[in-house]
Amino acid sequence: MSSTSGNHGSVTNSAPVVNGDSHAHADEEQPLLGGGGGARKPASKSLRKKLTTDVQRDWADLVLLACYIITGLLDSSSISIWGSFVSMQTGKIPSKPSLPTITARSFAFDSTDTEQKTGNTVYIGLGLAAPTESTRWIKSATSLISFCLGSFFFSRFHRFFSPKKRWVLCASFIAQTLLCVAAAVILTVGPVAGKDEIAWNVLVPIALIAFQSCGQAVTSRALKYNALTSVVLTSIYCDLFSDAELFSVRNAERNRRVGAPVLLLVGAICGGLFAHSSLGIAGALWTAAFLKFLIVLSWFFWPGEPTSDE
Repeated sequence: MSSTSGNHGSVTNSAPVVNGDSHAHADEEQPLLGGGGGARKPASKSLRKKLTTDVQRDWADLVLLACYIITGLLDSSSISIWGSFVSMQTGKIPSKPSLPTITARSFAFDSTDTEQKTGNTVYIGLGLAAPTESTRWIKSATSLISFCLGSFFFSRFHRFFSPKKRWVLCASFIAQTLLCVAAAVILTVGPVAGKDEIAWNVLVPIALIAFQSCGQAVTSRALKYNALTSVVLTSIYCDLFSDAELFSVRNAERNRRVGAPVLLLVGAICGGLFAHSSLGIAGALWTAAFLKFLIVLSWFFWPGEPTSDE
């Protein structure tokens, strides 16, 4: 009886222990049940901190140099198909495209075309002087106006939200990617237009591509690499060959000035190949969109500037 009583007593006395074990067990489960929200909160804060951090300027010129490939890709294919620049709004393309310094913008021309090809600004002037001779000036005007609007938009976007913020750079190139995709979709699923035809499926893609192309130039300003706009080469050639330290072993500025036209030439060759293939300019646009997306990823993972609490 006493044993039974003892057993009952032990059970009774051990009940708090059981309850204690129950509470301990519940405490063990608590992080699994409620800790998820606590874990997500620091993660969201960490992501927000990452996105609102300024990216480091060091080596960011490599990303800007990659943009020259995209410029060459789009300009050479658009010149070949539409006879209009979509990135470089000024420039000159001689009738003999054998010179290495101008091959990047003349690769896609038919060798039988012997007239002087000049940039969009001059195309517009020639078109206004003789508007019935060619439709090229209409495409050039569309490209130039869209480029100016894009410059207005992207510059104010960077200026308003802080130029070097990670999320700002990512958002800028996401927008550029989507505009390239939109133009590529129009050209992929839409009807095929002739080289001299003026139709919505010609003017809209030109406008979209020209609008997004200046985002690269604005990024170069935001990162203080003002020479690497990716939409002009004339000043780079001038600065390169007038550099007093042109033949120095270590000269980062010279290296950038050499890399820019070389990479644009690579892109122009690829764009010319697309233009002369069954893929056409749509293939060049899909490729450009893919490259822009890679740049978005590069900005997301790019090292950030150290903050005060680090």
